[in-house]
Amino acid sequence: MWLSQEITREMVFLFHSFLLGVVITAAYDGFLIIRRLIRHSGIMVSLEDLVFWIVCALEVFRVLCRENNGMLRWFAVAGAFGGMLVYKKTVSRFIIRTICQVITFFGGILMKIVRFLAKPVQKLVRQGEKGGKVLAGRLSWLFRCLKKKLTLFLKMLKIVLSKK
Repeated sequence: MWLSQEITREMVFLFHSFLLGVVITAAYDGFLIIRRLIRHSGIMVSLEDLVFWIVCALEVFRVLCRENNGMLRWFAVAGAFGGMLVYKKTVSRFIIRTICQVITFFGGILMKIVRFLAKPVQKLVRQGEKGGKVLAGRLSWLFRCLKKKLTLFLKMLKIVLSKK
């Protein structure tokens, strides 16, 4: 038994709505991963959510316009909700946990590499601080000597200029 072209089109539209629900939830999981790795204030979370849902609403509207001439069909809303629910209940936790663990693992390795490479720089800075104190003392002595000489020169200049 063959389905009519209209029913086939509606089923494709329902499938696209379902996929849109999955994509929206997966994208939101990206925000959740970032929030787990980087602490956010309540205001920042609210702003991110606002922007995210505005973009999602525009995308849903685009899909409705493209596939259904802008008409809101409740089975499309149900399809998107079903996609969100299926994704959230099946793979969402696993994906969030796994990606956070992978990023934390590689981030830890990266931090160890940075610390290892920074050790020689830290050593140079410490030596520079010791040498810097010696240099600062010598420069201070030099500036005092220059100030004395300059002061004497200015006094002599005043004497010479005042005699004429």
